[in-house]
Amino acid sequence: MAENRFPCNTSGGRDTVCIDTNRVLDSCRDRDCFENVRVYLSDYGTEVLEHTSAIRTKRAKIVSTFIGIDPIQFNNGFYAITIRFYVKVCVEACLGGGRSQELEGIAVLEKRVILYGGESNVNIFKSNACDNFCACPEPNCGEKNTPTAIVEVVDPVVLGTKIMENPKECNCCCCCCDDLPEAVVTSFDSPLCFDEHESRRFLTVSLGIFSIVRVVRPAQLLVGATECCIPEKECTPVEEDDPCNVFRSMPFPVGEFCAQSIPTLTSHGNDRPCRCGS
Repeated sequence: MAENRFPCNTSGGRDTVCIDTNRVLDSCRDRDCFENVRVYLSDYGTEVLEHTSAIRTKRAKIVSTFIGIDPIQFNNGFYAITIRFYVKVCVEACLGGGRSQELEGIAVLEKRVILYGGESNVNIFKSNACDNFCACPEPNCGEKNTPTAIVEVVDPVVLGTKIMENPKECNCCCCCCDDLPEAVVTSFDSPLCFDEHESRRFLTVSLGIFSIVRVVRPAQLLVGATECCIPEKECTPVEEDDPCNVFRSMPFPVGEFCAQSIPTLTSHGNDRPCRCGS
């Protein structure tokens, strides 16, 4: 049972202790639809794009994220949070004769939100465990007690794929190879092409992203706790047994074979169901 999953014996009485943790000062959730975002391909991918007759997006995954937080002038305590997502897109292009080719590219998405992060004028200094009495002291500059922005996001939902011939119709963040993080550059086998004059066709995707953004600050909180918590559950040793016996002891996954009923789409405010062609 869930209530018995983490049982423990407590020694000593309940006491009130002070802990150092992060306190959430403000948060928001959002669903963003980025339409016709430019996808940058490699030189080979750009050449394939010039000759393909049809193309589709197979998957999209966020490989890196930049989060910047800046105070808003004349609005003490409020911060502008800039979030930039680097999305790795895998597409499949038809080359004719029943042949296909998978290509990978990068799409850059950006959004801004404003949240309350509180005010603080203190500097934070922390001790270093490697310091000792005889070591030459190094200056500890500390850090400003600015809030921290945290973003939780799921992988993008692919809503559409298009090939365009006018780059002005593309929605993209101005970036080049020098602006890409190291994790993004190393995730590709070949360098990406950012020269708009090299091709006459441009690949774009429409992506939907669900995200939660919150702003936290260090805080000291008083909580109720016990001196020691010892679990009652004993560790079960791993026994070498017949694999067929282990398999027979597993419960049959009935849920995997039961078709789920189709949920009814309802309209709540601005949450309108998507329709083909919209």
